[in-house]
Amino acid sequence: MKQTLINLVPPATVAAVLAFWAFAPRAWIEAPWTIILVGLAVIALVQLLELLFERHEGWRINGTELATDIFYVVFGYGVIGTLSELLVTEPMMELKQSLGIATPWLAELPFLVQVAVVMLVFEFGQYWMHRAMHNWHPLWLTHAPHHHVTQLNAMKGFIGNPIELFLISLSVIALLDVDLPALFAAFSTLGVIATYAHANVRADPPFWYGFFFTTIRNHSLHHTALSYEDTRCNYGNSVILWDRVFGTYREGESAVVGQDDRRRLSIREQFLFPFRPPPAGQAETSGQ
Repeated sequence: MKQTLINLVPPATVAAVLAFWAFAPRAWIEAPWTIILVGLAVIALVQLLELLFERHEGWRINGTELATDIFYVVFGYGVIGTLSELLVTEPMMELKQSLGIATPWLAELPFLVQVAVVMLVFEFGQYWMHRAMHNWHPLWLTHAPHHHVTQLNAMKGFIGNPIELFLISLSVIALLDVDLPALFAAFSTLGVIATYAHANVRADPPFWYGFFFTTIRNHSLHHTALSYEDTRCNYGNSVILWDRVFGTYREGESAVVGQDDRRRLSIREQFLFPFRPPPAGQAETSGQ
């Protein structure tokens, strides 16, 4: 019974986040810090669950890992978020206005339908960008640092080379007319799912959840240390459905994650990784 309840925690968190955005006062929704606070609250919750319901002892968080993870969360919200807004979202909204692109019918759809549309569209782009990173050498060099993590934890989804972090944030959502609560609910929900998908939490959600959404089982296999080739599956960051549709879904789990000799990279090494000389005779960085 206890394990059954633990398994329900990820879908329960998703439901709680959706309820918040559906019923929160408009002033809260429009406040610039609300969506960040929701994201941080989810991370804190899942990090606590790692301590209470540990999945793998080898992934147990330590001071160095925690400090690095916190750095990347701050970097992701502060730097990558700002760059995405200035270089992508705002220009795209200007382009939308200049071309007269409008989808007002989207905002008239039921709340949950709008949320689903945003999640599917955003993750469709993430899926193909992520897949390209595993199949084209220049892009793989930006993505490889994320695969050099040697344990999975609640904040590990934020870790990576800045070029990759920016590229994976790109989307066409700014071209859609979606009600603000639904838009924020979609991104918060994607964040919940991705956080659990990287977390050292002993939770295996029900089949219906795992059919549509990425779980730690799916994503640990994507991070497996077996070989570079074995990571070329389960690309969905939050929506595993696209892997099922395009034939890249693979069943299984891996308790040992990392690449090359499984040496943990420092922040400096992660930032400079795409520009270092390729290690002689190592197929992991081939990205072919």
